[in-house]
Amino acid sequence: MIVIEDLCDGLENTPENNKAVYLEKFHLSETSIAKRLKTLIKKSKSIREIDADKAVPWVQEKLDITLADKQVEAVKRACRSKVMVLTGQPGTGKTTIINSILKIFKALGVNILLAAPTGRAAKRMSEATGYEAKTIHRLLEYSPKKAGFQKNDEYPLNCDLLIVDEFSMVDCVLMHHLLKAIPSHATFIMVGDVNQLPSVGAGNVLNDVISSGAVPVVELNEIFRQAQQSSIIMNAHKINAGIVPSFKPAEGELDDFYFIQREEPEEVLQVILELLKDRIPNRFGFDPIDDIQVLTPMHKGTVGAGNLNAELQNELNPSGDDVTRWGRSFRVRDKVMQIKNNYDKEVFNGDIGRVSKIDQESQELTISFDGREVDYDFADLDEVVLAYAVSVHKAQGSQYPVVVIPVHTQHYALLQRNLIYTGITRGRKLVVMVGTRRALSIAVKNNKTQKRYTRLTQRLIGSRAKPK
Repeated sequence: MIVIEDLCDGLENTPENNKAVYLEKFHLSETSIAKRLKTLIKKSKSIREIDADKAVPWVQEKLDITLADKQVEAVKRACRSKVMVLTGQPGTGKTTIINSILKIFKALGVNILLAAPTGRAAKRMSEATGYEAKTIHRLLEYSPKKAGFQKNDEYPLNCDLLIVDEFSMVDCVLMHHLLKAIPSHATFIMVGDVNQLPSVGAGNVLNDVISSGAVPVVELNEIFRQAQQSSIIMNAHKINAGIVPSFKPAEGELDDFYFIQREEPEEVLQVILELLKDRIPNRFGFDPIDDIQVLTPMHKGTVGAGNLNAELQNELNPSGDDVTRWGRSFRVRDKVMQIKNNYDKEVFNGDIGRVSKIDQESQELTISFDGREVDYDFADLDEVVLAYAVSVHKAQGSQYPVVVIPVHTQHYALLQRNLIYTGITRGRKLVVMVGTRRALSIAVKNNKTQKRYTRLTQRLIGSRAKPK
């Protein structure tokens, strides 16, 4: 079923026919988000009034840190606001602010919940804060057997403060269900980098909320001294500003960011194979399977995820027990990724593991996810793919010690600034790009991302639309 809306005259980006057409679930989600967010903002919070001017020096002393001006503003906003957005690029101190907020609110004895869209992002949040963080689906107690989220407006979350990280990944349907479950008295903080790729699902929630001006937004923009020593972070900021970075030569003093020029896709593929098998392990000491992740803009082509996985499997794990299902071949020791949420097995879309056992007699394959063994019937292997190489979209919310990225005009349709920016910011210690400077230049200069037609911004600022 579809919903058609008449649009108000004079609004920006109004279609020529003056109509907006929605699938019903997206219209319901978008209108619900606007209504519930406005209600959440207006309601009184359960947390007693915090003297922000006293809280800032207190938390700096407790954590033995000195906050920059924007960071001080962010902490004060969190103390005073019911709902807020914290955004900023890598190296600007978002994690420091989260930890400062947690320290202040924990001292008040309030109930705190942390969440992120993916399992890997939730794990990183837990490691960075020392607090348990859950996926949003787990937080909302999603049950496939009961066909939906068990947490909602009738059975809300038990919290006074909710912080959700990697918010650029949250689509409009998930935001709708999340807001349904947030109690009206709770303080809600959205944290994310608006320059990354938008959510895979429909909507552009973080960007729309920021654009609306409906809630306070603090954008951290100062790169701190330690981060300035990282070429990964400095080049990420350049790329986001539309500047094609320069690179140090591969020889000589070690750096954390390299570009290797190769013209033909076959040459790019060969260099990637050499990097993972020999060059990076020998020079930097990283494990080729556990530490290095190849990220590619698309699935097809010589340097697409499909062909890269087949070639890397043969290079890094050439023999052993194997099974072929759904056109995919799996071997013991293979690096694999779960591509569907499986609540019975407690493995989720984007989780990466290693094949630890294949039992041909019982028709079962076992995958180790961070040391936890999970069994799969051969018939269920459509939920798993090889993960030596994955798409940049699949890597959102994750970080890896080393990232290798092919950049070639073979991927012309996906050479976009936010895709390259998202890819390189997945690397913590080393990023290597392989391809042509022309392709990189095209991507960095292409800031015309595919437009997402939403009316959430207008709804949040009070624009009226009449459904038919």
